Amino acid sequence: MTRWIIVVDDDTANLKMAGHILSKNNYRVTAFKSGQSFLDYVDDNGMPDLVLLDIKMPGMDGFETLDLLRELETRKGLMKTPVIFLTADEETDTETRGFEVGVSDYIRKPFNPDVLLKRINNIMSNSQEMQSLKNEASIDKLTGFFNKAAAAVELSKKCSDSVGCLMMVDLDSFKLVNDIYGHATGDKVLIGFAEIIKDTVPAGSKCGRVGGDEFTVFAHGMTSDYAVRDFTITLNERLVALAKDLMGEDMTIPLGASVGGVFVPRFGNDYNSLIKLADKSLYNVKKNGKHGYDLFDEDHQESEDEEDKTHDIAAISEILGERSIQNVALQLDREAFSHVYRYVIRYLLRNHLTGCKVLYTLKPDDDNYDARFLDNADEFGNVIRESLRKSDIFMRNRKNEYFVFLTDIRQDSVDKVAGHIIETWEKKEREGLIVSYQSEFVGDTYDPYRSDKEKRVLVVDDDMINLQVAGKILSNGGIHVTALKSGEALLEYLDGDNKMPDLILLDVKMPGLNGYETLKKLRCKDSVVSRVPVVFLTADESSGAEKEGLSLGAMDFIRKPFVPEVLLLRVNHIIELVTLQKQLSYEVDQKTKDYRDIFIHMLETLPSVAGNDKPVTKAKIIEELKNGSGRYDPQLIDTMIKMIEEDNFNKPEETDG
Repeated sequence: MTRWIIVVDDDTANLKMAGHILSKNNYRVTAFKSGQSFLDYVDDNGMPDLVLLDIKMPGMDGFETLDLLRELETRKGLMKTPVIFLTADEETDTETRGFEVGVSDYIRKPFNPDVLLKRINNIMSNSQEMQSLKNEASIDKLTGFFNKAAAAVELSKKCSDSVGCLMMVDLDSFKLVNDIYGHATGDKVLIGFAEIIKDTVPAGSKCGRVGGDEFTVFAHGMTSDYAVRDFTITLNERLVALAKDLMGEDMTIPLGASVGGVFVPRFGNDYNSLIKLADKSLYNVKKNGKHGYDLFDEDHQESEDEEDKTHDIAAISEILGERSIQNVALQLDREAFSHVYRYVIRYLLRNHLTGCKVLYTLKPDDDNYDARFLDNADEFGNVIRESLRKSDIFMRNRKNEYFVFLTDIRQDSVDKVAGHIIETWEKKEREGLIVSYQSEFVGDTYDPYRSDKEKRVLVVDDDMINLQVAGKILSNGGIHVTALKSGEALLEYLDGDNKMPDLILLDVKMPGLNGYETLKKLRCKDSVVSRVPVVFLTADESSGAEKEGLSLGAMDFIRKPFVPEVLLLRVNHIIELVTLQKQLSYEVDQKTKDYRDIFIHMLETLPSVAGNDKPVTKAKIIEELKNGSGRYDPQLIDTMIKMIEEDNFNKPEETDG
């Protein structure tokens, strides 16, 4: 896909030069001679992939133009477009001010074609990678809508600053499509229904998929009962037409859409509160025949207010609370446990606390799951309850599984606590039960990539004065600095047992290994150190030096002698950019790992897999998953089947499970 760049400069010669260089390298280029004409254009035609913006222009300068661009993006709910300032100004104050307002880079005029392209390619590739990671972490692959977590964030923004209708939309009888016509047809129905929603909602609306067949929609500007009624009628008519097109005119499944809604801001601006009201309205539709709509209104509100008047805090606390708190762990059913579990996980991560998940698996020693085994399994649950603290929770997942969550526990104590339960059981001298367990510690999983952790920078320069100046500037800015006097010393440091730096500042001209040679050797290392970002330090003003450094993979150049504000701003900017990329990549990897772990656990529970040493075919696994759809979330089942069909998981016989 051709990338689009807008160049804004009052000098026609600069516009032509930039346009020629970029067009020749397959970029789409649009040129403007003033900030106002540029802003008017993007307001009507959308944002480019990158903006090259001259600083000194008559009327509105680059800084004013950038401020108005950010206001426009905020108003339209758009991501920030990367901006590179164009300047012939050598003053460091200008550069410092630019980084403070969030520009991605500076390019000096007159343009050097190679440097211009290298700097643009660096910004483009970083922007594209970050956008791709964000999409993967937040977009439902099947429908293109926001996934559940992202939908909550995006629709919260709409509820806080827009007028419209927040709706829950549910596909009625969708499970029958999967059961009768298969998941492939079911996916086509979901994809088609998502397209119908997109076509039907007003401009400026946002949509999310929050369950297998459940969607959330903020219909921008939709404020009347008639509009919601027409929306619902259109959804149902087009959905039936789609279903008959996919499954034939004789399709008899009572497929349809139910809609529950609440007007915003009539009943508030808080998404979490509003979505509950929309869900209540959806429940009313389901209860009264489906394929229709219901809106939360004053009658609902009055009935709730009347109910509220009969209780006070003490009364509600008494209803919800335990009459007497026993000194044992709290056992919950699966539904109640899931709510408490989600809250506890959030609380631990938010407050950087620890916990541990433990799964006990029980097996009869004679492989006979008879009444004796069930009695033993019941009694083992009592041992768990009585052995743990009252702050711990657990549930019985299946007849032979107990899932335990230990709160506020050190990692080195997990095996001791988990093993104590087994020892207590063995002391009862009840025969016939084999107990095993697996555990997963819950700690501060984002610690390696937290933006508030100490920043670490290596400065490599053969000039002791440069090392001292850079060290003082960065240390005063709260950055931990390690100084090294040669490329050889850097490579030796990275091969040792030292903490990994967030960034390397590397002098170009040094005796022995120069900066370029050092970077080449660094990039050839078969370890994580090869990916540490590098910024060159140089007093060389030639474009050839900059071109060579960028081509080797350096992120930037910083000129010597150092300007304190520019050095600190550039270093912080690069570290924050790299940290954000790592966070996004981590989130995507974690989501994939979670799906794989759940998948393996589900496989172990399938009748054809559990206790079977023979390889199981892909078709058999898919068949078992479909048959087990009643035990698991339908969306999870759909996702697992899709990933098996696309070979996104290891085959069962190749996994550790």
